[in-house]
Amino acid sequence: MNSKLYGKLIFEFSHPGRKAYSLPKNDFGRHEFPESMKRRNDAELPECDELTVVRHYTNHSGNNFGVDNGFYPLGSCTMKYNPIIDEEIAALPAFSNLHPMQPEQTVQGALEVEYNLQQALSTITGMDDFTLNPYAGAHGELTGLMIIRSYHESRGDIKRKKVIVPDSAHGTNPASAAVCGLEVVEVKSTADGLVDVDHLKPLLGDDIAAIMLTNPNTLGLFEKDIPEIANLIHSCGGLLYYDGANLNPLLGISRPGDMGFDVVHLNLHKTFSTPHGGGGPGSGPVGVKEHLREFLPKPHVVKDGNRFTVESPCCCRKSDGYCFKNNRISTYLGNFLVNLRAYAYILSLGKENIKNVGPLATLNANYIKESLRNDYELPIDLVCKHEFVFNGLKDKSTGVTTMDVAKRLLDYGFHAPTIYFPLLFSEAMMIEPTETESKDSIDQFIEVMRVIAKEARETPQLLKDAPVNTPIGRVDDVLAAKQSILVYKDDK
Repeated sequence: MNSKLYGKLIFEFSHPGRKAYSLPKNDFGRHEFPESMKRRNDAELPECDELTVVRHYTNHSGNNFGVDNGFYPLGSCTMKYNPIIDEEIAALPAFSNLHPMQPEQTVQGALEVEYNLQQALSTITGMDDFTLNPYAGAHGELTGLMIIRSYHESRGDIKRKKVIVPDSAHGTNPASAAVCGLEVVEVKSTADGLVDVDHLKPLLGDDIAAIMLTNPNTLGLFEKDIPEIANLIHSCGGLLYYDGANLNPLLGISRPGDMGFDVVHLNLHKTFSTPHGGGGPGSGPVGVKEHLREFLPKPHVVKDGNRFTVESPCCCRKSDGYCFKNNRISTYLGNFLVNLRAYAYILSLGKENIKNVGPLATLNANYIKESLRNDYELPIDLVCKHEFVFNGLKDKSTGVTTMDVAKRLLDYGFHAPTIYFPLLFSEAMMIEPTETESKDSIDQFIEVMRVIAKEARETPQLLKDAPVNTPIGRVDDVLAAKQSILVYKDDK
């Protein structure tokens, strides 16, 4: 590809009078629009021939990186390969052409999918029921916290406004709590990266609404003290909330409901084969134990004999205040086609094979960790689950940073892992291989990481200048953030 053309906008290829498409003859007659609806000026659209348009967007598409064309070891995001059959099922006209306002009797198959997925997710997580309405993980977090807050307030326990969040948590946890009108209380981690139970105990009281935990946590470590934590939280009247971002390594092995969690949100776009990245679509279902079932948002699919029906939102007001039950948190039943992909994924694995997901993800992560421990600093030397964290290169004398390593990975055709998160380590590099990667692809990644470590020792400036094999070199992130150019302006 001609590097001089890369980065140009389609507007920059525009020439007056050029056309790529002719509209068909108007068979509808002439109809006048109201003046208020008419443009004051012509639309600012590029004028290009078809070949220019095709080449422009084809060249750009070749510079997209996705899991279909390379290894994507992005920690805590489970960027794994999604089977094409799930995409094909979601594209079937019988599903994709449905309208959310159709009468129930005409969409019984779709409602059966939703109901069966609710049941499957309940079984996988150890919950009693699920809502599929939330559109993404953070939306699921907010929904789960709203359920928790509604539960406490419905019992007149209105002073429970504090949510405990570990210092290693995903950033959406405290953000979701704040949006829900709750106060965030941070609990520290031990030197081993686990929740510090001794620090947790003084934080407990009759004002605690819940604790939000990810297990395995952001460091890829299983919270071995979860039975004690669950007992402590429940003893003070609080609830346990499970952030399902890291459910991947637990599939078929362990269930949040069995650990004592009351509320669970899942990221279907991470764990259960749906598109991830690029802004969506996503799905963040929320599961609850029996004592919280009545607080699930509506609409909600239920089975009535041999038919499936939808419980509608309730708009009533109780004599003792607002009805905390049945509130709507999204339109209709969430992202149906995303939910459909997840259902197809679960069916294709079955209970016999879904139990292999977690062990394979764990095996792949530990294999990379042990293979690279001589070149990269391992701040916590424990068996990990699906992901682990290095603290930059082991040899700090080179002056090469985690950012430099990440940029150099691009030159070798690998997407960089998550860097500088979690904030517990100054040069954090979080790597998650997922269960769908073969030993061949993992070995290639390990070899490249070793080569980069060798380059850092022998030619550190090479890493400082990286990437050098990409159409665009290293950009000034600070300048791009402070002086973003978001609108095209024709200077001709």
